[in-house]
Amino acid sequence: MSEATVSRVLNNVGPIKEETKQRVLRAAAEVGYVPSALAQQFARRKSGNIGVILPSVPKVHLFSTYYFSEILSGIGETAKRFGYDLLLIFQEPGDPRDYAALFRKQKVDACIMLGSRDMPEERAALAELANAGYPFCLVNQRFDGYSFPSVDADHVAGSKLATEHLLKQGRRRIAFLNGPDHYSSSLDRLKGYKAALADNGVDLDEALLFQGNYSRKSGYESAPDIGKGIRDGGIDAVFAANDRMAIGLMQGLREQGLETPGHYALIGYDNSDGSRITSPRLSTVEVPFYEMGKLAAEMLLDSDRQSGTDLESKAGGSALLPVQVIERETSVVTF
Repeated sequence: MSEATVSRVLNNVGPIKEETKQRVLRAAAEVGYVPSALAQQFARRKSGNIGVILPSVPKVHLFSTYYFSEILSGIGETAKRFGYDLLLIFQEPGDPRDYAALFRKQKVDACIMLGSRDMPEERAALAELANAGYPFCLVNQRFDGYSFPSVDADHVAGSKLATEHLLKQGRRRIAFLNGPDHYSSSLDRLKGYKAALADNGVDLDEALLFQGNYSRKSGYESAPDIGKGIRDGGIDAVFAANDRMAIGLMQGLREQGLETPGHYALIGYDNSDGSRITSPRLSTVEVPFYEMGKLAAEMLLDSDRQSGTDLESKAGGSALLPVQVIERETSVVTF
């Protein structure tokens, strides 16, 4: 038996007769042979890595942020199951978006993007990946006009449910604290908020629209303007587009002597760990971030999903996961 045949069996490359394959495997077991992962990767011209692009945000500990930690957990556990390692790549705001170079230099075999923003250079870099046929997937971001592979949550429905929940509590002057509009999730949440108002006969008031940047600090800094509206009677509830902003806002309003749910109702978004330990506990929208990360990795690494037998494959490599409202003390007085 030739060395080439043995190499093909041990590296699982090319068609091999089952009888030949079993003979090689038995012989390898008898001598206690353990294949070199590095040698296998070189032979297959693969890195064995799945890359994860992350934004580098000054003074923000990404791994302690619920959003990133949950998605990364889903990606990491799935990658391990398929025999891949994670290569984390932090993207500075001014860095060139040359994602294709990661594949050309054989640093990654597939790539997942977290925190992508809708900017011309981002669109161009992703289009280059798509045109070259490199496997990649966006998480929690979409780009109008492009059918990039993505895994997302149904933020339009989630925002609509959150706003409708406040309306059912008798609230009509609902302020909306959203994130930056270069994230598709921000645009989706605004769309859901507007739809809920329209469906319930409530006119949209542009003066009730506020913007933060998804940080707790931005929520806190929105408190003076929102607090003025609450004291003047122009605001009776607030929907914050994530829990971090909601918690920061709650803190800022408390310093003004405004408490939820007595002075205003409040609902956040994400169902983060922090939402469960605030006092009072924060109503929120549960988003399956762990499942989103897991599914993104499976779509890239699982050959069964790539065969087109799954719904997300048939939808052009995209998936939209459901969300649900979690009612707690900040939006209802009693249960």
